[in-house]
Amino acid sequence: MTIPSLEELNLMHERICRSVNDPRRLQIMYALDEEPRHVTALAQALGIPQSSVSRHLTILRQRALVIAERDGAAVVYRLADHRIIEVMEIMRQVLREGLARQNNIVE
Repeated sequence: MTIPSLEELNLMHERICRSVNDPRRLQIMYALDEEPRHVTALAQALGIPQSSVSRHLTILRQRALVIAERDGAAVVYRLADHRIIEVMEIMRQVLREGLARQNNIVE
């Protein structure tokens, strides 16, 4: 595997890493992985204010991680690419295994 250029890594950091640096945005993305949803449905499912959901969705939409589609008067959001959840699942696995190794070292 070749080492990516600094320009590409900077772009990845700006467009993706900064977008997923908030746990609420991660929850929103996981919820959208289950099914496309309206802002109200997301707010209810996650137990957070609709205004917060809207703010997070704006960031995710600006970074092309979610897509907004009109459904009559409402807007339905969906993930632009479900592979982002696969990446998050790998990161969760790395986290769990790292914590397990750490616990074995400490004990």
